[in-house]
Amino acid sequence: MKTPAELPILMSQRSTLTKDLAISFLMQQGVENPDCLSLAAGLVDPETLPVEETLRAAQQVLATRESGIRALQYGTTPGSAQLRSELLTYFADLEKCSTESLGIDASQMILTTGSQQLLSLVCETLLDPGDICLVAGPTYFVFAGNLAGVGARTVTIPSDDQGMDPAALDHALEQIASMKELHRVKLIYAVSYYDNPSGVCLSTSRREQIVEIAKKWSREHRILVLEDAAYRELRYDGEEHPSVWSFDQERANVIYTQTFSKTFSPGIRVGFGIVPKDLVTAICERKGNEDFGSAHFNQKLIATVLRSGEYQGHLAKVRDGYRLKRDAMLAAAQKYFSDLPGVSWVHPKGGLYVWMTLPESLESGFDRPLFSQAVKHGVMYVPGELCYAGPVEDRPRSQMRLSYGVLPVDLIDEAMRRLADAVRETQSARTSNDVSS
Repeated sequence: MKTPAELPILMSQRSTLTKDLAISFLMQQGVENPDCLSLAAGLVDPETLPVEETLRAAQQVLATRESGIRALQYGTTPGSAQLRSELLTYFADLEKCSTESLGIDASQMILTTGSQQLLSLVCETLLDPGDICLVAGPTYFVFAGNLAGVGARTVTIPSDDQGMDPAALDHALEQIASMKELHRVKLIYAVSYYDNPSGVCLSTSRREQIVEIAKKWSREHRILVLEDAAYRELRYDGEEHPSVWSFDQERANVIYTQTFSKTFSPGIRVGFGIVPKDLVTAICERKGNEDFGSAHFNQKLIATVLRSGEYQGHLAKVRDGYRLKRDAMLAAAQKYFSDLPGVSWVHPKGGLYVWMTLPESLESGFDRPLFSQAVKHGVMYVPGELCYAGPVEDRPRSQMRLSYGVLPVDLIDEAMRRLADAVRETQSARTSNDVSS
């Protein structure tokens, strides 16, 4: 007879839905290959991290015993009233209007551990196994993991250089309705600014159309649009777009989420969501089960840097630094890849990523020769197929997400040179095999 220690642990069905996550494999590869230059990591540039600003904010928060005790105590589930008040003003500035004309109050704002927590909370609150979320192709692969983790089905909507195609979205919903499954559609997910992974910015006209389509197909229940605006403030050039949220005049169909992780500090991990009034209680109850509220002290830090004006000065420096790195990656792509037939890439106006497409014969997955060759050359990337939801066999196989967030300018150039060498050698080996066979 087996001892208790020898008996298996019975895992939940949900735990099996989130196994073998790509992010875990990438982290493992980074540890095992420390000399690799990572174009995969979606981390921020360490040079942008606000050590001095955070120190000054912490000194203010802890200036008296009373203020320190308040900051170090538990907060509330929806978050610090002080920060939510500051964020109303901050968000109104982003929306270029007064706080009064936002049409919301602080009760509709929920503070989270980065924006990722709100994405997870929305999935857990809205989606049952078998429910449907429509996403762009490609899409943020960590959110695709959130959907898989709750057993949701995904429908991928084609996108182009203006983002998700509204005509294709409308057609997909029409098809779902014809199959009598419209009742399973709960959510449309859109990364509205400088998309992770593609770097594409959703055009202004399409933002409005997506909201209208969600309302059009809201028959027996509301179909919500989840706007992920994590990269909104990382604009380096090009048109400034209004939020998707701004086109929802009733403030009833769009959930908005943003984070300070990319623009200030991922270590502090403060994000926020703006949700329809009748969704606040459900999300807060789910969040309360998880953490009773995100880190209160961190919220006090962000409130302080917003109130002091230091945040905007820091943000300007962050933008300037990333603009140089974006330009360095695009210049390196032109230098090392322009002579390779069938290779193209997006020229993003902001964000942290360049999306590269290879010839269809050159697959980029973890288990393909190109990835092995890249690691051998000392460089890593995110395979594009990870950034599509739905059946693996239906995903494009020859794309890559390249991040310029972590590496300094000179190493971005070197990493792109190594990657181009890996592509050339893989192509050459494939051609030789084709000839010999």
